[in-house]
Amino acid sequence: MSRFQALPFPSRVLLTLLAAFATAELCVWLRTPLPWMIGPLLLTAAAGMLGAPTAAWGPLRNGGHAVIGTALGLFFTSQVAQLVAGHWGAILLGIGWAFALGACFNAWLLRVNRGHIAGLDARTSYCASAIGGAPEMTLLAEKIGGKVDLVASAHSLRVMLVVLAVPFAFQFAGVTGIDASLPGPRTVEWGGLLGLLAIAGVAALALARLGLSNPWMMGPLLAAFGLTVTGHELSALPPQLTNAAQLVIGVSLGARFTPDFVRHAPRWLGTVAAGTAAMLVASAGFAWVLAGFTALHPASVMLGTSPGGISEMCITAKVLQLGVPVVTAFHVTRMVAVVLLAGPLYRWWYGSRG
Repeated sequence: MSRFQALPFPSRVLLTLLAAFATAELCVWLRTPLPWMIGPLLLTAAAGMLGAPTAAWGPLRNGGHAVIGTALGLFFTSQVAQLVAGHWGAILLGIGWAFALGACFNAWLLRVNRGHIAGLDARTSYCASAIGGAPEMTLLAEKIGGKVDLVASAHSLRVMLVVLAVPFAFQFAGVTGIDASLPGPRTVEWGGLLGLLAIAGVAALALARLGLSNPWMMGPLLAAFGLTVTGHELSALPPQLTNAAQLVIGVSLGARFTPDFVRHAPRWLGTVAAGTAAMLVASAGFAWVLAGFTALHPASVMLGTSPGGISEMCITAKVLQLGVPVVTAFHVTRMVAVVLLAGPLYRWWYGSRG
């Protein structure tokens, strides 16, 4: 293994991508849900925890997020945008649900682990339990003196468990194709595609320069949204491109798991897993109730309010055809709310209690 560990970083990235591609093809043959993301995720995570020299390259991950953001923005025709706007009440309730889940998750992590894990305090559990904005919560933990390693591991494990559980549960239950609406442009126009990707790239760079959250997905999403909603349909995205984007996102998620991840605070990881399972069950119940008061399908609401990451849940909605615009709206608004309010809420709540 040491000989492989000594490989140059580019070689490790290339070998990881080749193995991920082979695993994705196997998952396609096995008809697993989201084969181009779940296959690479499982392979990379398992290999990394066993000590294999897996590696993910940041620019590839950013490019994958940009492609997925562009693909999501293409769903928002003017008619779809009006439909989503009509569900603003449900979307606001989804934001409230995310904060309620985070508060309960925080109480669980702190109550069960305090006194058993060195250095664990309210700062760490607060940042580890926020639903959404994982990179921002890690930075907040560093800023306020929390244990960054515990925060990062909690978010990584939660997102991975949700990515694995939800698609398989939906496929097992036969919940797919309830919203087969296609994005605005339906054919690939190569000249228009180059223009679309160029506009998306500029938007991503602009948001990154401004220091905004998740710029590589949000910039292209907003750019494609603006074009599509105003009737400017440049091109559809080739399926091979979106498959490649899912692959590099799956690899980037799996590469976070190393042998140290397994050995580090197993009690902490166990309680994170148990809390994630409880949040999934609670979110399913909340989605069922909320869907009863709206014209939305419970599966779309479940994806929109689940404790997963924005990229992964929106990819799930796209591949399984489960109300992509609504799911995207739920997650985008939730991410913005968490990023903007998590810091002030922490200072208000814990500051008021001394």
